[in-house]
Amino acid sequence: MHLVEKIIRERIQESIYWKEKCYGLTAATLMERAVEIEYIGGTFGNLQPTEFLCLLLKLLQLLPEREIIIEYIMQDDFKYLRALGAFYLRLTGKSVEIYKYLEPLLLDYRKLRVRGKDGYSITYMDVFIDDLLTKDRVCDIILPRIMARHILEQNDELEPRSSPLEEDLDD
Repeated sequence: MHLVEKIIRERIQESIYWKEKCYGLTAATLMERAVEIEYIGGTFGNLQPTEFLCLLLKLLQLLPEREIIIEYIMQDDFKYLRALGAFYLRLTGKSVEIYKYLEPLLLDYRKLRVRGKDGYSITYMDVFIDDLLTKDRVCDIILPRIMARHILEQNDELEPRSSPLEEDLDD
């Protein structure tokens, strides 16, 4: 739970959404809430947390089985549930596991609404996943360090990544 900075954690726990919608959630009922959200993001306005961030903190409290999170990531129907699962895995997973489950999502080009400090914007799932894999901070959350992909490849922990564009180059 200390993966979320204290000030943000306090803002989440003081928010109306947290008090009304997150209290008493289980790993199963959290999924029902997650399919209702309509945007991703960290904080907006005067450090008000998004619903996405509230559900992320609840997941961190619940510590669901890894299979549940993988199911969130693998399902195709609810893009914000997928984004939530990917973010949770990025915060709690091991480097190899993170690359294994998040890299395939780089082929998901669906639009995502983002609520930020200056209002709403649009991003794409592949961009969001790339941010999770390459940036230090996403949605106002500082991400734990992960091993660089090339080091995992050198240690034979990951296969070299092949780009879908390589097939086009062979033609």
